Amino acid sequence: MKLCIIYNFAAHYRQNIFRLMDDSFDCEWYFGKNNQDIVKMDYSVLKGSITEVDTVRFAGLTFQRKILKLLGEYDRFLMLGDSRSVSTWLFLLFSKFYPRKKVYLWSHGIYGKESKIEMFLKTFIFKLADGIFLYNNYARKLMIKNGFEANKLFVIHNSLNHNEQLQIRGKLKISDVYKAHFGNENPNIVFLGRLTKVKKLDMLLEAIRILKEKGNSFNVTFIGDGVDQEFLKLKVNDWNLEYNVWFYGACYDEWTIANLIYNADLCVAPGNVGLTAIHTMVFGTPVITHNNFERQMPEFEAIIPFKTGNFFDYGNVYSLVEKIEEWFRFNNVHRHDIIEECYKEIDNYWTPEFQIEVLKKHIDLYE
Repeated sequence: MKLCIIYNFAAHYRQNIFRLMDDSFDCEWYFGKNNQDIVKMDYSVLKGSITEVDTVRFAGLTFQRKILKLLGEYDRFLMLGDSRSVSTWLFLLFSKFYPRKKVYLWSHGIYGKESKIEMFLKTFIFKLADGIFLYNNYARKLMIKNGFEANKLFVIHNSLNHNEQLQIRGKLKISDVYKAHFGNENPNIVFLGRLTKVKKLDMLLEAIRILKEKGNSFNVTFIGDGVDQEFLKLKVNDWNLEYNVWFYGACYDEWTIANLIYNADLCVAPGNVGLTAIHTMVFGTPVITHNNFERQMPEFEAIIPFKTGNFFDYGNVYSLVEKIEEWFRFNNVHRHDIIEECYKEIDNYWTPEFQIEVLKKHIDLYE
């Protein structure tokens, strides 16, 4: 039985799991046209037929054209569980007029911060689904607490290009990349991702300023660029951190990124951490981020306190300072053990191989 996959767009970072799905199921793909600042995947890696559909946007809602007619063409569907998609609402509702059809959703589920109207919309679509694939256990537990059936909730996590990263990881060595740039022996903190307001990277710079005033100097390297870069550079100048901060810039070479991550001591993400956690931990570097899980991205769940990172109190720069100090005082002396803990967490749960096994186990392709 064919599996019809309906997604908002084909992001490049999903290429590996999509390719495994294409190999494991008889897939036909329907992607929204990409109008976001995200690199699109290479369609040529997929064997199944691919159709791009237009997405209409209005008043914060979306509607994918030509989707509803697919109900008459397939019997099994996997689609993005977007509570703001009118076409998803209608698709799930109309699917109930076809008893033999099953619709599965791939979704963040519930965060715990939803407004009443948003919770109503999520409850509406999730109750109509035949199964929901969730990014983490936090969302699953929250949904069960809110009355959803546990046997329809499957944790699938998230992933990047794990196989390529493993090949690179096996060749990594300690280097003087930071000593060569900074000319000092300070511990090195990295951030990997877009430099935007939501990342709250000025909080990291403020924490470094406070630590420096206390006599504890750290280096910070930003791997990425973005609209907040000039603002951050002004903060660096205001706080006399010119010799402690490196704006490395955007980088798309995985070997270079891996070398920078592997030779750092810690990643700090003051805002939502997202896939940054997976990308840094796969190369052995732990992560500190905030503890307001209602506002976090699902990848925070890869962080195990004192093993693969830690959490500071949301919005509290002094708590961040404390957690950085604590990490380097107690945990960084066991750097080899920390590296192994990071590897274990990612390799066991945050890979395309883990995801495809979850999909194969729970998608029913039989009458």
